[in-house]
Amino acid sequence: MLGNYVIGKLYNRKTDIHDLFGGSRQSGISPSANHPVVFIFTGASGARHGYDDDWDDSGNLRYFGQGQVGDMKFIRGNSAIRDHSVNGKQLLVFQVEKDGVRFRGAYVYSHYELVIAPDTEGTPRQAIVFTLVPEDSFASAEIGKEISIDIRTIDIKSLRNAAYNSATPSANSTINNTVRTVYERSANVREYVLARAKGKCEGCSQPAPFLRKDNTPYLEPHHIRRVSDGGPDHPRYVIALCPNCHREAHFGSRIKELQSYHLKIVDNAESTDLEAPSDQL
Repeated sequence: MLGNYVIGKLYNRKTDIHDLFGGSRQSGISPSANHPVVFIFTGASGARHGYDDDWDDSGNLRYFGQGQVGDMKFIRGNSAIRDHSVNGKQLLVFQVEKDGVRFRGAYVYSHYELVIAPDTEGTPRQAIVFTLVPEDSFASAEIGKEISIDIRTIDIKSLRNAAYNSATPSANSTINNTVRTVYERSANVREYVLARAKGKCEGCSQPAPFLRKDNTPYLEPHHIRRVSDGGPDHPRYVIALCPNCHREAHFGSRIKELQSYHLKIVDNAESTDLEAPSDQL
């Protein structure tokens, strides 16, 4: 994870975050211009501006968008949250406290709702409220999970379209789409990436080491720009790897080199018209 932040640990916002990675030092939503991350800060002080963030029993964060006066719009920080998967950026959430900011973890955008809430002047306005899901809630479910469709026979272009549509937020990704939708979006991206690999590791080009119970090649989706492999992401930032390459991508001595290499592989794959799955599936 960028900065190697530890969940529950207190940090100095200036020296531990912005001096290292840039971004606005005052805003609650602070995208970095030069690194694949959006920093999000939440705290009780936001209440005076009409922000009333909270966590639900599942650990999901209900987070008010950016904008102190008037209706909130999908610009600047608000669009950075909504579009973080498309932009290949991770959402890192910090809780603002008296002596610093406490890291709460990496999150994934699920959906938003529009509510009426007072702005900083006390005037009712339309506010954007995001639901953000902990990235860790996906990690254990992603690796080794059975595939819900037969990628050996389905049209890969259909899979590709579903993956891109899932990764690209739409104007309809509101409260009417439940939190379950974020898992479905993740599955669409995962299934497409595994089909794109055509039975071979996209890292070392070797055949998958074994077959799953459903006789499909066993490969693992790797989120290139993350330490965790959880949650939806754009197909341009997810690669299908054999277990050996996957472990090296996380724990080897060449992590940065492999990250650049994997991004080039996927960029080449996504810049090419894909044919139907090969007979190797």
